[in-house]
Amino acid sequence: MKTIEIAGRPIGNEYEPYIIAEMSANHNGNIETAFRIIEEAKKAGADALKIQTYTPDTITLNSDLPDFQIKGGLWDGRTLHELYEWAHTPWEWHGALFEHAKKVGIPIFSSPFDTTAVDLLEDLNAPAYKIASFEAVDLPLIRYVAATGKPMIISTGMADAEEIEEAIAAAREGGCKELAILHCVSGYPAPAEDYNLRTIPDMIDRFGLVTGLSDHTLDNTTAIASVVLGASLIEKHFTLDRKGGGPDDSFSLEPADLAALCRGSKTAWAALGRVDYGRKSSEQGNVQFRRSLYFVKDIHEGEVISADAIRSVRPGYGLAPKYVNEVVGKKARQEIKAFTAVKRDLFE
Repeated sequence: MKTIEIAGRPIGNEYEPYIIAEMSANHNGNIETAFRIIEEAKKAGADALKIQTYTPDTITLNSDLPDFQIKGGLWDGRTLHELYEWAHTPWEWHGALFEHAKKVGIPIFSSPFDTTAVDLLEDLNAPAYKIASFEAVDLPLIRYVAATGKPMIISTGMADAEEIEEAIAAAREGGCKELAILHCVSGYPAPAEDYNLRTIPDMIDRFGLVTGLSDHTLDNTTAIASVVLGASLIEKHFTLDRKGGGPDDSFSLEPADLAALCRGSKTAWAALGRVDYGRKSSEQGNVQFRRSLYFVKDIHEGEVISADAIRSVRPGYGLAPKYVNEVVGKKARQEIKAFTAVKRDLFE
C-alpha cells in the first residue's frame, strides 16, 4: 500500500511527511487552552491535530485495588481512574473542537478507546482514526473502527510482530482499505536509544503499509532521522508550555519545537531525492573551480611539451588532469604563452 489519504492529503513516501500534533491531555481541563493548541498547531505547520476520546469509565474501572494503581513514572501514586479523570477530553467539547479546527483550517481526528467513542466521532464526521498503542491488542475495537470505512493509523508500541500482524488482519477483516502503522516506544518520555529506527524499513518490507513514527523522545532528532528510513507520518505530543503541569506537558513539543519539526522533516524528505550521480544544478557554477591542466611556461611552435611545462591547477578550463600523459611529449602547433589552459588544438 503506497499511499493513504486523510482529508484530501495523500500520505506516503512520495509526499512530504505528514505531521500529527497530538493534544492528548495538554488542554489541562480548559477548552480555551484546547482552542489555542489547535491554532498553534496550524501556525507551526502541522498537517493534523489529534485528540483522544474516552471517559474514565470507558477506559478503566474505578478501583484502587493494586491492579489499578500506578507505580513509578510520571503518574506515580494515582489510580488509573484518577489519571484518566484528570487527562480526558470531555465529550461535550468534541463538537466545539471540531468546529474550531474547521475554522482554523486544520484537520482534526481522534483516538477512540471504545465503540461509543467511535459513534461520537462518526457523528462529527471524523476524517480518520488512530488506534493507540495500548489498544493495538483490542481487535474487536479495531474491527469496529475499520467498519467506518475511514483511514486508520495503528500505533504499535509494545506490540511484537505477531501482534502487529493480528491488528492489521483485524483492520482488513473489518473493511479498512486505507491503513498505516506507526513504529512507537510507549515510554513517557522514551530514550532515543530505545527506538531502534532500523525497524522502520523492516516494517515497510514486512507489512507493506504506509509506515511512520509515534515519537515520545524529548526533541526532534529521532523523528527527523526516521524520515530518512522511510517514515511517512510523524506523531508528536504538542503543548503550549512544557512546564504547564498537565499529565503530558513535560514530554510534549512547544510551538517553536513543532515548527522546527515541520521544517526539519520536510527538509530531510527533500534531501532524500532519488539515486542520481549527475551534476546538480547548485554545482554548475563551481565546475570552473575544478583542477585542470595549464601551461606554466612559454612554449614555441614545434617545441616538444615537457612534463615541467604543464601543471594540474585550478581553475577547470583546461583538459582534465587524467590526460596529462597524452600531452607530454607532443609538439606544440603554435606559440603558447604561460598560464594558457591546455586544449587539444594546441598540440599535435
